Amino acid sequence: MMLGASQAERRLLPEGRLAGPMPWVIAIMMFLTALAAAGGLAMGSAANQLSADLGRQLTVQVILADPAARDREASAAQQLLAHENGVISARRLGDQEMQALLRPWLGDAGLDKDLPLPAMIDIDLSDAGRDRLDRITQAVKAVAPHARIDDHAGFIAPLVGLIRSLGLLAGGIVLMMAGATAAAVVLAARSALNTHRRTIDVMHMMGATDVQVARLFQRRIALDALFGAVVGLVAAIAVILLLGRRIGEIGSGIVGSISLPGLAWLVLLCLPLVAGLLALLVARITVQRALGETL
Repeated sequence: MMLGASQAERRLLPEGRLAGPMPWVIAIMMFLTALAAAGGLAMGSAANQLSADLGRQLTVQVILADPAARDREASAAQQLLAHENGVISARRLGDQEMQALLRPWLGDAGLDKDLPLPAMIDIDLSDAGRDRLDRITQAVKAVAPHARIDDHAGFIAPLVGLIRSLGLLAGGIVLMMAGATAAAVVLAARSALNTHRRTIDVMHMMGATDVQVARLFQRRIALDALFGAVVGLVAAIAVILLLGRRIGEIGSGIVGSISLPGLAWLVLLCLPLVAGLLALLVARITVQRALGETL
């Protein structure tokens, strides 16, 4: 109802979507807001995924110069873990996999056949296994005294904290852009009032109330803001899809885990509506306050 207006009322104010700077200012702000919101949502999703995936993984390393003793302790640890409660899987890496892990650091020349390779076992834990981590560690140490257990959760905790901080920073940027959008609407509303001052005076002499006058301006400004927001969102989605393709080409890993879930896309699609409602409310308050100060 606040956007409704008769044909006669619509002719009082021009409604060209390409006239005036406000729609394009709103488009630029929406473009930046959508990018910041997408970044924050993607960071939050990546942090949750890293905590869920890597946070339940362990690595058992048996480092011994004697190959027989190393294999014996590694086999005992793997057999124990295979029957331990809370352990989903325990897989020992082969020599070729170990060489592939060491090649970036040592090069082909450093992978001599006589070089002793550590035995490594990758472990996936369930939630119950995560709670029993201390008991699992003690059990492994009992059958493999030279084993070293690396908890991935400890490694990724600082990274997850950084990602969450970046997500909060993106949320702060979204709030600042919302404030900037409201300020732009205030300036546009005041400019429109000054431009159509004679029209407003005539309407008042004909018995129009401040609410009726404000309804004309808020309708025009809200539609302009909605138009600009849609343009900015379309441009932002194009950039997001391009970045998503680039990230997908990188493959798996920490960078590859950055993606937008389905709910995040729904939030992005609702941004123009939120911008239109914000412009509507800010324009209504601004116009009514300005008219009250004048009369």
